[in-house]
Amino acid sequence: MDWLMDMLHADSVLELWWVLFGLLAQLMFTGRFLVQWIASERKGESVVPLAFWYFSLAGGVMLFSYAVYRKDPVFILGQSLGVLIYSRNLWLIYAKRRREA
Repeated sequence: MDWLMDMLHADSVLELWWVLFGLLAQLMFTGRFLVQWIASERKGESVVPLAFWYFSLAGGVMLFSYAVYRKDPVFILGQSLGVLIYSRNLWLIYAKRRREA
């Protein structure tokens, strides 16, 4: 386990868990682009599927949590705005569905 902590520059087990959480968060956030790309390729045009917004929100909240732990004001600011935008997009999607139902 020491080699992993050295490789990830973690000074404690808690720090290691936070770095692993941060990496998982980044993978979640990156997954949204894969979802969007696959959906667009299947349809033959650019589309933004609902799953894109869920991946965006989950990844954004996770990255925001990681940024707060790291006490990084630039990262915190960047992720907080994104989380608001992703939440609003989901809200608009569901509001439209309710109106159309």
